[in-house]
Amino acid sequence: MKSILGIGNALTDILAVLPDDGFLTKYHLPKGSMQHVDMETGDKIWKTLKEEVGVRYVAGGSAANTITCTSIFGMPSGFIGKIGDDELGHLFKSDQEQYGVKTNLLKGRNSSGRSMVFITGANAERTFAVYLGAALELVPEDLKPEYFEGWDYFHIEGYLVQNQDLIRTAVQMAKKAGCIISLDMASYNVVESNDAFLHNIVDNYVDIVFANETEARSFTKMEPEAALEEISRHCQIAVVKVGKDGSWVRSGDEAHFIEAWPAATIDATGAGDTYAAGFLYAHSLGLPLRTCGEIGSIIAAKVVEVIGTKIDIPRWKAAKQEIRELISKSGQTC
Repeated sequence: MKSILGIGNALTDILAVLPDDGFLTKYHLPKGSMQHVDMETGDKIWKTLKEEVGVRYVAGGSAANTITCTSIFGMPSGFIGKIGDDELGHLFKSDQEQYGVKTNLLKGRNSSGRSMVFITGANAERTFAVYLGAALELVPEDLKPEYFEGWDYFHIEGYLVQNQDLIRTAVQMAKKAGCIISLDMASYNVVESNDAFLHNIVDNYVDIVFANETEARSFTKMEPEAALEEISRHCQIAVVKVGKDGSWVRSGDEAHFIEAWPAATIDATGAGDTYAAGFLYAHSLGLPLRTCGEIGSIIAAKVVEVIGTKIDIPRWKAAKQEIRELISKSGQTC
């Protein structure tokens, strides 16, 4: 089985289901966006949530979510990040180890990062207020070439572009180590703010790009299908996810539309992260491009049926069975 290493912000997700957009308006959080907040604002939001709404804590972070899922699929999986020496940091580390992830979690000076996730509306749209804390302290000097040696895939979350030198150093080391590099673009406003840098990284280092339709539009100024074609000119495989409508996958002249797998959606948090895990797992098995997209769709459909990013055991069992059946029907073998 091929292996995968991820790098990202080590965050604990603080989940809150809101009845309407009033809370977002109060704290000037554009619906569907990802906003960074300072410690004072983060603490104020957190306190208000606990008192007025109620919250749930789940170890998260985009790349960490993906890597946890690949580990559950059976891929040897590792993660690089930075945490504080505090309760949230210990929770994050124990959560990854519970799922068999080989952690390389460095210790920072500040408290551990957290991502406050607000779930609103009939489509369970997500809005993020993120205090990065210790996660922001991960710097190029923390990375060593040996961290990347022996891994087959290297997965990056786009949220790390707050430190462009870190990403540049990481992809250079991963490329030198012979890794297949994948990038999840993370958020449309992240793409807009780092357009030139992301284009440079994709052109020179990235093999597989994952984007949702708003991120793809920000990156290419095109609608999903045209954006897919444009992104595929800059890397080996392009994936554009269009939410409940499905996803597009393309490599060279080969392109497929993948219908969304049926699901009773209650929370879309982590759908893109788990889709990437399913896709990369299938790719590591050498399965066809369409099948990779379908497996991504299957596992994404399971996470939207739960609050948060952790799929329960019955849904994991169902997903693995559905994946086995899909692979069998396609005439492939695991």
